[in-house]
Amino acid sequence: MERNPDLTSDPLVLIVDDEKNILSSLSRALSLEGFAPHTAESGSAGLLAVRQLKPDLVLLDVKMPDVSGMEVLESLKSNPETADVPVIMMSGHGTLDLAIQAIKAGAHDFIEKPLSFEKILITLNNAIRFSRISSENRALRQVEEGRYKLLGDSPQMRELVERIKLTAPSQGRVLVTGENGTGKELVARAIHRFSRRANKPFVKLNCAAIPSELIESELFGHEKGAFTGAHAAKKGKFELAHNGTLFLDEIGDLALEVQAKLLRVLQEGELERVGGTREMEVDVRVIAATNKDLEEEIEEGRFREDLFYRLNVVPIKVPPLREHKSDIPELAEHFIATACRENGRPQKRLSRDSLELLMSYGYPGNIRELKNTCERLVILTRGELITPKDIQLLLPSLHKARNPRNTLSYQEGLSLREMVEQCEREIILSALQFYSGHVTNTAKALQIERSHLYKKAKSLDIDLKS
Repeated sequence: MERNPDLTSDPLVLIVDDEKNILSSLSRALSLEGFAPHTAESGSAGLLAVRQLKPDLVLLDVKMPDVSGMEVLESLKSNPETADVPVIMMSGHGTLDLAIQAIKAGAHDFIEKPLSFEKILITLNNAIRFSRISSENRALRQVEEGRYKLLGDSPQMRELVERIKLTAPSQGRVLVTGENGTGKELVARAIHRFSRRANKPFVKLNCAAIPSELIESELFGHEKGAFTGAHAAKKGKFELAHNGTLFLDEIGDLALEVQAKLLRVLQEGELERVGGTREMEVDVRVIAATNKDLEEEIEEGRFREDLFYRLNVVPIKVPPLREHKSDIPELAEHFIATACRENGRPQKRLSRDSLELLMSYGYPGNIRELKNTCERLVILTRGELITPKDIQLLLPSLHKARNPRNTLSYQEGLSLREMVEQCEREIILSALQFYSGHVTNTAKALQIERSHLYKKAKSLDIDLKS
């Protein structure tokens, strides 16, 4: 029987047994099958060999004179450095109770003596393949966790993380608010990761990205023939997130008629697919997010007040990047390292002056804009060191941010009122650009009422997108 073709390198197998004939026969047979066998004649020697050799797998006899196989197994599994090494137990006095005890203690499998080499080979192949898949999955999880990690040590970020840790273990619904690009999805993922639902699905839906005629089907699913194009039944996001977390991004863009149906699901814990007649129970924790002022949307009749109070059990506001600029160095370093890895570039770094230049900008697009900036610098900068010149060539907006046009000087031929109006217009336009056209945030920053900003903009011939 041939070794598994998935195993491209020679797996190192440590055989621990006090019987020399078993050590020699197994070593010889495994060598012929492409394995790299090493041996240890006692439990204590086996423990030492595992630490020194870091084998892909251990074949371990149960009964040995100095340290028993069960004691070796327990020692390996209690040590973080060796806990992931798969162990196959061998015994000439095998009983069901002993096998169960070994498996509960962390053994991958249990083989009875006299040994069948055919069975050993199958077990070895399966164990090593399983171990490698597990290692790859752990590596992928680490990359994924790094991708969705909340970074920053500013007071604002520490407060945000503390709020998340307090909120996550509960079952309370959460409403995450903040400007575009601040990391609202990262907050939702962190809440899920620290919750009791962490091993269950995390399902997300961008309410603004789905056409209004399809959003109900996306949320609640549909039955076959429910509408034109519904050729088969389909589960909605609520069903897919059963026992887990559903993240509803841009909840402020949800149509009023769908808001009413969402409210019913939140109240009753039951849903009915589009075109269906059967009620289905769902257990889902909903985390909603928006960049809109929902209380203002309620006043304008665009959002249901009762739905707002259902969603807003725990409010979490994500600060814009301009309010925690001290986190930019850590964020930039992380984004540059990630971009280098993902784009196959050698590691790059920012000079001190470059970092100061990045920190001088207001980032209306928040952390997302900083991330895109870092990725662009990685791709388009030739040298290992990213300089201010590189930044100014690739990102002229940063250069302009440090050298704003001076509009406060006297201009011949204009009255004082005209010059003041000109300055006001420049200030409002600059603030609107800084806040990505968000009228409410601009009014708050300028410390004026939203209605007053509209009047002022109209008098200064500024077009506000409401």
